[in-house]
Amino acid sequence: MNKIFSTSIIILITAFFFCQAAYTQNTTTEILYTFPEESQQHQGTWLQWPHQYQYGTNYRNNLDDTWIAITKELITGEKVHIIAYNQTEKNRIITLLNTKSINLTNIDFKLYQTNDVWIRDNGPIYARDKQGKLIIEDWGFNGWGKKAAFKKCNAIPSQIAKDQKKTVINLNNIMINEGGSIETDGYGTLMACKSSILNNNRNPETTQDQAEKIFTTYLGATNFIWLDGQAKLEITDQHIDGFARFGNSKTIVTMNRQNLLNYDVKSADINKLYQAKNKDGKPYAFLKLPLTKNNVITTYGKNLGYKGSYINFYIANSKILVPIYNDPNDNIAIQKIQTLYPNRKVIGIDCKNLYANGGMIHCVTMQQPAE
Repeated sequence: MNKIFSTSIIILITAFFFCQAAYTQNTTTEILYTFPEESQQHQGTWLQWPHQYQYGTNYRNNLDDTWIAITKELITGEKVHIIAYNQTEKNRIITLLNTKSINLTNIDFKLYQTNDVWIRDNGPIYARDKQGKLIIEDWGFNGWGKKAAFKKCNAIPSQIAKDQKKTVINLNNIMINEGGSIETDGYGTLMACKSSILNNNRNPETTQDQAEKIFTTYLGATNFIWLDGQAKLEITDQHIDGFARFGNSKTIVTMNRQNLLNYDVKSADINKLYQAKNKDGKPYAFLKLPLTKNNVITTYGKNLGYKGSYINFYIANSKILVPIYNDPNDNIAIQKIQTLYPNRKVIGIDCKNLYANGGMIHCVTMQQPAE
């Protein structure tokens, strides 16, 4: 009888830890820095403006209107820091903004060469030290596993830190980590897909335990929601911020099961996502947005052959910028998101052309928290 009882206990304990595999806590590693949640007050937002020097003038011209719209909305509530490739590009951008009668008072420019526009992934991650002082973390960026040119973009955080005279924490030799691959609730929980972090094309020698210790030290995360994700699904190896975001400290914004499946999220990952708990063991509430009703068609007539996600929105000081696609579900998504942010105005930003290149609003913005 005792032997049977002992065996049953072992089975129960094993089952418990198996069920908790996607939900782990690290409470022993020292926290040196914490990452402010996106909805906290911003000093400003960083943008890398599209240019022709990597992918040509059509690429640039097809994206300009989206950056103009983003800038127009952001300047009403915070600074906009625009990274222009060179003086020629700065002059061109100013002309575009002037043509749209956009006030430049809340805009400043930095001349840095970039490969592309995805500042969420290559830009500075602003964190606070133990005294609450804002510093810049410069994580490694290698073009999503050396799938695209990246060296100019990888230099952006250190250039900004030098210009702002801020302490920079160089993590290039510690971890390759794109901002879009992680989501944090601001209270110790980090959510990510293993496929875009624990991948041989990013961090081949890094274990999950080692990654958690790094995220604890530099982001203040002690509770981890790990989805498997899918390597090689697309260029990012499935970033979390395309289909699941922390809307606030208590809410995950995502989709219903069928839409997640349509978005190529694995069923097992959907289960883990829906079972997510915060660092206190409490389950999150869920706000579920639709996909677009129709496949996305760009302004230049290309049918992308897949539907658009509304999850990749950006939380600004006074507004929420949501990707829209000239689709019947645009207004449904905007109305649902508005319920989560009663004190901010939800604004749709046309992302049809940007989506053709694999990203949306959150992918091309990076917040600088207020001091």
